[in-house]
Amino acid sequence: MRSDVDVVCLGETMAQVLPSNGQSLEISQNFSIRPGGAESNVAHGLAQLGTSVAWVSRLGDDALGRRILAELEDGHINTASVTIEPRSRTGLFLKDPDPNNSTVVYYRDSSAASAISPTDVARAFSLKPRIMHLTGITPALSQSCHDAVEFALDNSEKHGVAISFDVNYRPALWLDAQNAAETLRALASRADIVFVGLDEAKTLWGTTDTDDVRSILAGVATLVVKDGSNEAVEYSGSTVTRVPALSVDVIEPVGAGDAFAAGWLHGLLSGLSPESRLELGHLMAAQALMSITDHFRLSSDPSDLVARAHESWPAPAALSTSRNPDVSIR
Repeated sequence: MRSDVDVVCLGETMAQVLPSNGQSLEISQNFSIRPGGAESNVAHGLAQLGTSVAWVSRLGDDALGRRILAELEDGHINTASVTIEPRSRTGLFLKDPDPNNSTVVYYRDSSAASAISPTDVARAFSLKPRIMHLTGITPALSQSCHDAVEFALDNSEKHGVAISFDVNYRPALWLDAQNAAETLRALASRADIVFVGLDEAKTLWGTTDTDDVRSILAGVATLVVKDGSNEAVEYSGSTVTRVPALSVDVIEPVGAGDAFAAGWLHGLLSGLSPESRLELGHLMAAQALMSITDHFRLSSDPSDLVARAHESWPAPAALSTSRNPDVSIR
């Protein structure tokens, strides 16, 4: 028997402090505090689209932790499996907005979430999701966090859960770039679904194009490579699907990749074609790019957004070389 949760997202969420008027940290006088974390960003996007989703993590027993928990619950995200740590604090980060390259400063050392462990993953499995979404941020936080990701990959098949893994390379979290490249490649290679940006793949593994990335992660059932404002490419078996990105007036870029993943995962769970789920990913990313916050509100009804993903796209979308099925969602 499955629970009412289709997706579990596991990883750290911090309190995000950002200027509420889009000005820089240096001059702004008005600020807002919102949840910020790759995995809860994906959960937020999924919940807005109507997918049942839970977020599993650890928070400090403090005002920021309670604030994060309340906002995620208000966003229809199941937080029943979040652990509150009485002697730990919730992580914090500051965002300095810029349309081209926002700056982010983290205060997350020894945060409650740095103690995430296989125990948290076991709680996530107990929710009986169809998909567990993880990122490459988590294994960089601590040894116990790394162990948690390994535990998820080791035990997913036993629990009938597909693992979605966003590489999400954050150089500031890794002391050794070579270790990051090797670790993230090894973890991604064991997942059922992998999201990676072409830019980060170039940095990590020296790839030059999306086909190179596929050769690096040849064994992954379904690989999605995001080439910024150009296109997104899905590799499922030997089937290759390419969909160009939308032209967007960017307000702030952070969080767009998470929104894309939410759109794509919702499309997969809804039975959309590869073209349509890539299109839905692009549409969700566009929503994030036009918002200063990671937890944006959809500008239209979710069903309208999904309907747009079925419409004609501005350029040829797909090249299929076989009819191989993509990743099995149990």
